[in-house]
Amino acid sequence: MNGIAVLGIDLGKDSCSVTGLDAGGHVVLRRRMRRDSVIKLAAGLPPCVMAMEACCGAHHLGRLLRTQGHDVRLMSPEYVRPYVKAQKNDDRDSEAIAEAATRGTMRFVDLKSEEQLDMQILHRARDRLVGERTALINQLRAVLLERGIVMAKGRRKLEIHLDRLLTDEVSFSRRIRLLMEDMRDQWRALDARITDLDKEFASQARSDEPARLLTTIPGIGPLNATAFVAAIGAAETFGRGRDLAAWLGLVPRQMTTGGKPRLLGISKRGNGYLRKMLIHGARAALPVLSKGDTPLGQWLRGLMARAHINTAVVALAAKMARIVWAVLRSGRPFDMRTTTVAA
Repeated sequence: MNGIAVLGIDLGKDSCSVTGLDAGGHVVLRRRMRRDSVIKLAAGLPPCVMAMEACCGAHHLGRLLRTQGHDVRLMSPEYVRPYVKAQKNDDRDSEAIAEAATRGTMRFVDLKSEEQLDMQILHRARDRLVGERTALINQLRAVLLERGIVMAKGRRKLEIHLDRLLTDEVSFSRRIRLLMEDMRDQWRALDARITDLDKEFASQARSDEPARLLTTIPGIGPLNATAFVAAIGAAETFGRGRDLAAWLGLVPRQMTTGGKPRLLGISKRGNGYLRKMLIHGARAALPVLSKGDTPLGQWLRGLMARAHINTAVVALAAKMARIVWAVLRSGRPFDMRTTTVAA
């Protein structure tokens, strides 16, 4: 086993398949073992490349392997898939992972710290709670609509009129009224949990320097800032601001028609949660930014004059992604006066 140069690890819930390649790319080891056995195996090897797909548990195992002196390389599963040979199985998957890690053009995922993973977990928990609250509100609206009561759009408007409606003994039967009161209590409990998480994100944004710098960008609040810091860490992960925008799926796709390039919709690849947060932030900041006497404001007014408002929102979100990269890279707060709109 001393000839192993690359160890490909196909992670599973309980057991893993490992394939070792020598310096020439030949298979010298195939084995199936538990996760703790993988750590023991790696401890007996000289420093080599440890390759895994960036999936659940990969960052934790990667940090343990890095402390042993190994070069840990995490890759997106979609980049590993082309190297899987016919008759896919766990052994062939680990072999494909090892082979993909040796490619000079492969894109690797940075190992995340435990603090980054904790923050990502909190964001996912909040996103789940928001989804549950939305489903609850939609069900309440459906119950009201079955009684001929149509409420105006907006969570706040429904909240204001719900208590008054529940006191009306004519509109609902006793059983339905009890059900709606229970749904209202669940809604309030979800609101309280979401508010607590928002306060935690705000506190983290004040204490974390990169997150604090990101909050100086219009449309980037504590929620967006902590999500970015947890997901990408440092700007060195991306060579250019455009690379970050492309990773978020905000860069338009292109096709050639009659020898002329034509822009299509955005690719929607990469981190959908960050993309959603950026677009919501851009939609909130667009009215104020478009009225400013700044290069960014002039660019937005020109864009809105020739494109749909949603197109302008997405374009501003892509611009904000580049600004996020620039702020993280420079370590300086955002300054509207020095902002350029060059692509």
